[in-house]
Amino acid sequence: MKLKTIMHAHVYFLDETASILEAIQLMERQSIRHIPIVNAAHHVVGIVSDRDIRDIRPSILVPKTDETLFMKPISSIMSVPVLTGHQEDDVQESARLFFQNRIGCLPITTNGKLVGIVTESDMLYSLTKLLGADRPTSVVEVCVKNQTGMLADVSAVFKAEKVNIVSAVAYPSEKLGFHMLSFRVQTIDPRRVISALEEKGYEVYGPALPDFGGML
Repeated sequence: MKLKTIMHAHVYFLDETASILEAIQLMERQSIRHIPIVNAAHHVVGIVSDRDIRDIRPSILVPKTDETLFMKPISSIMSVPVLTGHQEDDVQESARLFFQNRIGCLPITTNGKLVGIVTESDMLYSLTKLLGADRPTSVVEVCVKNQTGMLADVSAVFKAEKVNIVSAVAYPSEKLGFHMLSFRVQTIDPRRVISALEEKGYEVYGPALPDFGGML
């Protein structure tokens, strides 16, 4: 999945000469948390978040507010430099940028010019869709030896049981020399495929299911 499929093409932005007050008003009017700041060439030169605004707002314990503070240019509080993405960048790779750099949004540029924005919420929702967690499914985890071909071998059991795999993710197991394969499958009752996997000798972890009293 590419960033162009999840980005917001209509972006609320401000010129670097705009005031802090204009940023506050824009955030409140549009209910947004991040504003890309651009120069005359529409190149992204900074980013302002609601946290930046909170940091400069006087405390409620201060008896008088200096109104001139809000007339200062937004460039005086914007964060620089700015991490940006491209429309063709991969969503999963971009998610790593969010995590490693603790950012809340990623302006999207083409030839240096602002064309869109992806927020932390957009990223989380897109990853949820990629994993298939936005539809009725179950997760079955299988502990396998860390060797070539194990994903194909385990997947063959799901195929034999006619259970569709929505997504598959591998991650290290606590057991030395083993990996966990996490399958999201298109069934709300995976007991049949779990039994088939256990018969093949796999160590399997499935969801907690209600007791149907042997009706299945």
